[in-house]
Amino acid sequence: MRISATAAAAVLGGALVLGLTAAPAALAAPADSAACTTDAFGIAGKYGEFVLGDDVHSPDAEGAVAVGGNADFRGGFSVANELTAAEVDALPGRASLVVRGDLLNGSSATVVMKGNAVVGGKVSDTPVSLHSGAFSQKADLIDFDAEFAKLRSYSSALADEPTTTGATVTPSGGKLTLEGTDTTRNVFNVTAAQLEQAKDIYLKVPAGSTTIVNVSGGTYDMAKAGTTGFFLSGGQDFVLDDKLQSASDGKVRSKLLWNFPEATTITKSSKAAWPGSVLAPKAHLELGTAAPINGSVWVASLHGSGGAETHHFPFTGCLPEPGTTPSTEPTPSGTPENTPSPSTTPSTPETTPPTSATPTGGASEPAAPGTPAPSQSTTPATGGGDLASTGSSGTVPLVIGTVVVLAAGTGLVVAARRRSKRA
Repeated sequence: MRISATAAAAVLGGALVLGLTAAPAALAAPADSAACTTDAFGIAGKYGEFVLGDDVHSPDAEGAVAVGGNADFRGGFSVANELTAAEVDALPGRASLVVRGDLLNGSSATVVMKGNAVVGGKVSDTPVSLHSGAFSQKADLIDFDAEFAKLRSYSSALADEPTTTGATVTPSGGKLTLEGTDTTRNVFNVTAAQLEQAKDIYLKVPAGSTTIVNVSGGTYDMAKAGTTGFFLSGGQDFVLDDKLQSASDGKVRSKLLWNFPEATTITKSSKAAWPGSVLAPKAHLELGTAAPINGSVWVASLHGSGGAETHHFPFTGCLPEPGTTPSTEPTPSGTPENTPSPSTTPSTPETTPPTSATPTGGASEPAAPGTPAPSQSTTPATGGGDLASTGSSGTVPLVIGTVVVLAAGTGLVVAARRRSKRA
């Protein structure tokens, strides 16, 4: 069969089209589409108090509470009053109260306002009071050891995020000011000693942006400076944070994360409400008796009473997804993060959550308050670790295939021209 020059050219043209269209398809997923998640904490993120060991608390937690050790609520305790129906439905077993060990009530009542209650050990001496849910006895609804292994690994990975370009930390006497300009995410790196010298802490970032404050050091105690206020700004005037008032209608507070990857003890001891969520998976959190945390807490153990409640302001910020490579260069102010340059091949991030050996233990052996959970070594960025690095090697076979097709097309054109001359 003879192939005309026109037909051969058509084959070559089709090969060229194939070669030009196939390569972009392989690179179509931009890196930033998978590098940001509002669900970085998984099951833990659904609870306002998520505690590996013992939780000794009264009188109130507005969100859901999950305790991996024993819960001592003998001062009277109510749970989950501020949860929405959708938030209750999203909880494992719709359980807004989970206690892996024993629940100690004494003569007071533990009241679950919304959702179910699940306890692994004994309940003494007063039964749980439920408004609309059911009680069940089950010790393995949540694998606390596995969840805290993830939290410790992720906390360490976040601590390696570089300070965002334009983000400044300015101490001035008893005042510490953190100011960032990035509209997507602002990362600050401070020491516990810097915070302990601040009587007033000011944070100013664009409303709606995520804020990560990485705090290094083994202990943090607000009493050292007598911290009296946290003032937030979403671009306007600073507002002293409280339950009924917050900057930009709460848009700064809801996306604010305090990350303590090394701390074993955090002491709130302040009459000031602490805005934002606290990730301290190795630490005992001493809430004191004075004022609340306006956010969620993920800690090794907890103690608080009086006005030291946890208010239901869930973390809604967008964080690097577990299993992805953190940014190696600070993000310029006002520039969306993780956007590849025209000459850069986007990589496909791994999304497999980190795994590690987890400590054993059950309800009869809860983690003691103040005793850090076993840490695990995490080396993010290049060379391995929790935040894996990926390449673009998958494009090589595509390029080779395209070259082969082009060569075949060129051969058809040459053969067709020779036959036409002989004819």
